[in-house]
Amino acid sequence: MDTLGLEEMHGIDGRWTPIGGLLHWEKTQPDTAYLHQPQPDGERVYTWAEVADQVRRMASHLHSLDYPKGSRIALLSKNSAHWFMAELAIWMAGYVSVPVYPSLNPKTLKYILDHSESQLLFLGRVDDWASMAEGLPADLPVICLPDAPVISNLSRVRQWDALVESESPLRNVHIAQQEDLATVVYTSGTTGMPKGVMLSFRSFAVSSTLFSHVMDIGNQDRMISYLPLAHAFEAAVVFAASLKYGFKVFFNESLQTFSRDIKRARPTIFHSVPRLWVKFQQGVFAATSEEELNERLQSPSSAEYTRRAVLHSLGLDQIKVALSGSAPLPTKLLKWYRDLGLELLEGYGMSEDFSYSHISRPGATRIGYVGSPVKGVQRRIDENGELLIKSPSCMLGYYLEPEKTREAFTPDGFFKTGDMGSLDELGRLRITGRIKELFKTSKGKYVAPAPIENKLMINQSIEVACVMGIGEPQPIGLLMLNPESRARMDEDQLECLNAELSGLMRTVNTTLDPHEQLSVLVVVNDQWSIANGFLTPTMKIRRNVVEERYAPFIEEWNACGKSVIWQ
Repeated sequence: MDTLGLEEMHGIDGRWTPIGGLLHWEKTQPDTAYLHQPQPDGERVYTWAEVADQVRRMASHLHSLDYPKGSRIALLSKNSAHWFMAELAIWMAGYVSVPVYPSLNPKTLKYILDHSESQLLFLGRVDDWASMAEGLPADLPVICLPDAPVISNLSRVRQWDALVESESPLRNVHIAQQEDLATVVYTSGTTGMPKGVMLSFRSFAVSSTLFSHVMDIGNQDRMISYLPLAHAFEAAVVFAASLKYGFKVFFNESLQTFSRDIKRARPTIFHSVPRLWVKFQQGVFAATSEEELNERLQSPSSAEYTRRAVLHSLGLDQIKVALSGSAPLPTKLLKWYRDLGLELLEGYGMSEDFSYSHISRPGATRIGYVGSPVKGVQRRIDENGELLIKSPSCMLGYYLEPEKTREAFTPDGFFKTGDMGSLDELGRLRITGRIKELFKTSKGKYVAPAPIENKLMINQSIEVACVMGIGEPQPIGLLMLNPESRARMDEDQLECLNAELSGLMRTVNTTLDPHEQLSVLVVVNDQWSIANGFLTPTMKIRRNVVEERYAPFIEEWNACGKSVIWQ
């Protein structure tokens, strides 16, 4: 049971799994700090030995339930040390995990729990339990993690701490094969109900090595886990990688404490999405004006000190590698971080390849491109412009969806990403839009909305942008302002922002072909959120919802003759 050698633990012979990684670090550095969980009175630090002990005890309880091998067990929680432990316990007992986003509406939650045929749910801290609770079947057994909401209306509810205290550590540990099913990760569902992506332990073994292609990584490194662990990227590059390389993981308590949490972690590897990189910049400009900061950065006497001071204030002064994903970064923002000495590497991946696809290399980045394929990845651009990928971390298929699985692959085994792409002379990849998002104007010309939306998002007042206009003479841009900008609105600022947005539209239109140019920008009063269905759990626009809401007004907006409309 615990007899795997060092080479086997690290997958040198192709046998590494997350449980193998846990057992290795339990044996070789048992008293080393692993998970750092923030608490109201400070921080709870779990060593490798403590994590392994709790995992073994919970696995013992799960094993006693005598579910059939491979049964699905769901996990609904914000990121925490106990999420890590719960998923490891699921695998150690021989079951399959079903991670669930902690911000779903009840309809989607019920669909995932029913569709996955989950036998049990681990429940931890969530965004708004009151709004989600009705999506939970009343007869589904629940194990509450220490930070879970209070549940009084469900039968068969057990508490993690009580079970761990009462159980003995499991000794007959289940060691899975790499080809075995590990998890069913549900997509964010931008075009309908989510699909269950089946990922094997081989996917975890391969994708956990992603950052090793751009840096030397080891147990001295640190990461902060704050993007949803139900998302493939977070699961691969934080959770799985920590078990591969034995580094420390810190957790974020809340959005309000994020600045403090990242300073506590001082990560050496940090990944984020464009919206957060923008918010970091906005925080710096709130403390020091952009003009003053630029002066300091351009002065030989103050430049180096200013760079260090800004990165230290953000908690990013120990960074070896910084990565951005999910959407392209604006050129101006990339250059700003480079001026600070932080080269943001962009990458590309999907749930279906467990985020193991493309990544930029330090010193070889090109703005607007997501890098080159990582080891073992093949790709080509199809005749219709679609990017096709063959990754060693590819999914086993969509759960209970054999027809959709067949449709997702070419006859020679390449996955149809649905993204349009192009390659430069060095083979670096550029994503130019989503095939399914293309729409045709009344002039018969196709428009790819995503690249235009990314150009609009350079404005710091804009939280989300959506370009639409099926069958109209010209597309329009819908804008939702960020909370800070909405809170500051008065008559003078409204006039100023009108002028600013008009200028933005003119600037963006100069970069577009005539048929792509926006006729008007519409600032909506509606709040697009995950709860009301306008955004997915990964903060992507649900275009069908947005179009249904605003399509009746497009003709009127196009004909108004204004450059900015407040709706």
